[in-house]
Amino acid sequence: MDPRNASERNSRLAEAISFHPATEEGRRFREALGRFATGVTVITATAPDNRPIGMTVNSFTSVSLEPPLLLWCPARSSSRHDAFATAKGWAIHVLGAEQTDLSLRFTRGGAGFDGLAHEVSPEGVPLLPAAAARFDCRAHACHPGGDHSILVGEVARVTIAGPADHPLVFVAGRFASLAAEAD
Repeated sequence: MDPRNASERNSRLAEAISFHPATEEGRRFREALGRFATGVTVITATAPDNRPIGMTVNSFTSVSLEPPLLLWCPARSSSRHDAFATAKGWAIHVLGAEQTDLSLRFTRGGAGFDGLAHEVSPEGVPLLPAAAARFDCRAHACHPGGDHSILVGEVARVTIAGPADHPLVFVAGRFASLAAEAD
């Protein structure tokens, strides 16, 4: 490590602030969370009225290998929350760096499935084209988690496409990508 960079980092750490998230405005808490880079996923399901729905999500993680369980956390304030919370299953699509436009389709105000060609799984879940990885899940559990719900799914099928070295990531409120290291 370059000593000049270490000195600059130590200077920034000396300027650090601490606060209790319940007493500060939510913006600062979100800013602190934004320092953790996450992958970007689009999660799809079939709504009770049989229309395909999707949501861009970065609150996704593995839970267990035996059985294979994943979780994600939709906001309870989302108009799509109840459809996902009651769905029998969903597909989690991990996006690559070139799929920013696809992720934006499934954010609030995005076009969603309007005009988007897609397939449907044998379980009736809409599937997006060309995700870096896809996890087809059966709903396993739904837990309250403050202003979000914690949805746990048991993975029934995994599909991998393309290289894993160019994921779409979200950090500091922006999309980014990681460059592959040279061998």
